[in-house]
Amino acid sequence: QVQLVESGGGLVQAGGSLRLSCRVSGIIGSIYAAGWYRQAPGKQRELVARVASGGSTNYADVVKGRFTISRDDGWNTVYLQMNSLKFEDTAVYYCKAWTVITTKSEYWGQGTQVTVSS
Repeated sequence: QVQLVESGGGLVQAGGSLRLSCRVSGIIGSIYAAGWYRQAPGKQRELVARVASGGSTNYADVVKGRFTISRDDGWNTVYLQMNSLKFEDTAVYYCKAWTVITTKSEYWGQGTQVTVSS
């Protein structure tokens, strides 16, 4: 009932910037929050950033001051602006949406690869 498609990943040099996009479709009115997770080789998937209705945001300590999550008013697209990228940011980045749909409340995108070269 909600579909998420990430784009914008790629190869970037350390210190550079990249902007990820998560295109949302389906029952958009059901969404109350969205976020970005990442999973690096040999590590667990971790929450990177989250944005909720009303505009409140949360970030993992390791990306604070460097990454910014945002969305358009209708939840059609969720963004992750990544600046001052480090080699340690290399991971597959996933978009997630939280909804009030009772049968299935959480949805994931397929992921997009971000590779930071040193």
